[in-house]
Amino acid sequence: MNHSYPKVSAIDLFCGAGGLTHGLINAGISVRAGFDVDECCRYPFEENNEIPFVCEDISVTTVETIRQYLGTSSVKLIAGCAPCQPFSRYTQGKNAQDSDKWRMLFEFMRLIEGVNPELVTMENVPQLRNHSIYKDFENLLIQNGYKISSSIVFAPNYGIPQTRNRLVLLASKFGEIKLIPPTHTVEEYKSVYEAIAHLKEIDAGRQCEFDPLHKASSLSALNLKRIKSSKPGGSWQDWSDALITDCHKKPEGISYKNVYGRMSWDKPSPTITTQFTGFGNGRFGHPDQNRALSLREGALLQTFPENYRFTSPNECVTIKNVARMIGNAVPVELARVIGLSIQRHLETQQNDTRI
Repeated sequence: MNHSYPKVSAIDLFCGAGGLTHGLINAGISVRAGFDVDECCRYPFEENNEIPFVCEDISVTTVETIRQYLGTSSVKLIAGCAPCQPFSRYTQGKNAQDSDKWRMLFEFMRLIEGVNPELVTMENVPQLRNHSIYKDFENLLIQNGYKISSSIVFAPNYGIPQTRNRLVLLASKFGEIKLIPPTHTVEEYKSVYEAIAHLKEIDAGRQCEFDPLHKASSLSALNLKRIKSSKPGGSWQDWSDALITDCHKKPEGISYKNVYGRMSWDKPSPTITTQFTGFGNGRFGHPDQNRALSLREGALLQTFPENYRFTSPNECVTIKNVARMIGNAVPVELARVIGLSIQRHLETQQNDTRI
């Protein structure tokens, strides 16, 4: 596609296995490199995107290094999703201020201020908005001449088949910028069926002979009985008393209805976390097969292409490692929407002499 506006050169910080990068590339943005501390992400990032992966802690990454990768492009973008564990609702009972990962957002801010790119985007958990560090982040951008917008995105509104809510921030030195309008109505939401129903049937603990990533965790004999007693969209409350865990029999356990559940074929999936391969970790039971989601199914619900490789051909697929990469990723389609929003913004600003 020919654009009348300049090509955007981008750096992806905290790039992981490449969900954000892949979506930005699909939107026509030239990502020059990804930075992440997890060496396990090198193969999927480089294999699927054909750009360099720099394995280092962002706290030691220099402004000059980022500038070298960005080159001389007239429009530069720094994109990233700082580790969200300190801000997640799952860790709010802990002292997030003491988390070592809290500092990563400060490092993100340091590199933005030093490189001074024309564009910035960040994706994170909605709970980040509740912390003073997020206000510091916004103020830094405003002080450095950016116009900013941020919104809580409900993933199904953009064709992503999971009920994921994410904070998306966009910032530009060229003027007002915002996310493109939703692309799907409630009636058009993509379902679990549309995403994964075509995959070959497999049993718990087994791996598809045609696709090593279509691999499911084993189930204990007790959990096999539990999933056989589970209904799509139901919960452990559908079981006989003999199958219910002791913790759920206690008054405080009654409210935890979204664990040990099957997904529904005709609805989007729940949020894909790093633990989506465990039946007891959420509503991650397959709609009709007696197992939890496979790695490939989780990747498809995260809108990775079906041919996206997470392990080299001769490497044994380790469920825990690959599930972590998939669950931590920015959904590829959400990343493409972010990229298209940036392109749309540049198109509207193309008569501005600053571009």
